[in-house]
Amino acid sequence: MLPAAARLTSSQEFRLAVRRGRRAGRARLVVHLLVPNAGARTEVRGAAVERAHQVNREGGDRHDGTTAAHPASSELAGRAEPNPASAAGPRSDSDIEPTRDTGEPARVGFVVSKAVGNAVLRHRVTRRLRHLMRDRLDALPAGTLVVVRALPPAATASSSDLGSDLDAALRKLRVVRGGPVTGP
Repeated sequence: MLPAAARLTSSQEFRLAVRRGRRAGRARLVVHLLVPNAGARTEVRGAAVERAHQVNREGGDRHDGTTAAHPASSELAGRAEPNPASAAGPRSDSDIEPTRDTGEPARVGFVVSKAVGNAVLRHRVTRRLRHLMRDRLDALPAGTLVVVRALPPAATASSSDLGSDLDAALRKLRVVRGGPVTGP
């Protein structure tokens, strides 16, 4: 079982790791990895949050004083309003890195789709991957976000096969060096 502090639970952080992180694919799984960059992250996040708050305060108006109209606004009558943060600029709040302390442990999340199999198979694959990643957490840099996406062949793979694919993907991402990564 992964410690609670090492679990990736926020959909925003899943999206961030998948969209902005590096990717290494193998036959049975794909690993997405985002190593923290403590440089300009706080400034970027602060600017995007301020833009979103500005849009909220102005009631959806743009900064230049004009109102942003949706092209199909007549079709959207009675439906929920679009996310005001998306009108804040070209990058929505979900595409920027969260402010993370690099002293935090690495965090891991898993994506196992229905293409892998039924619920029993999906949970079995998730448990195996969770156990394998628990042993590899210490090899990851602090503050790293990792998303492991299982592919359909993972359903029939043994734990050792998944472990070798996981090690190969982490080596390809240049996070670990050498042979298999195992914990204490």
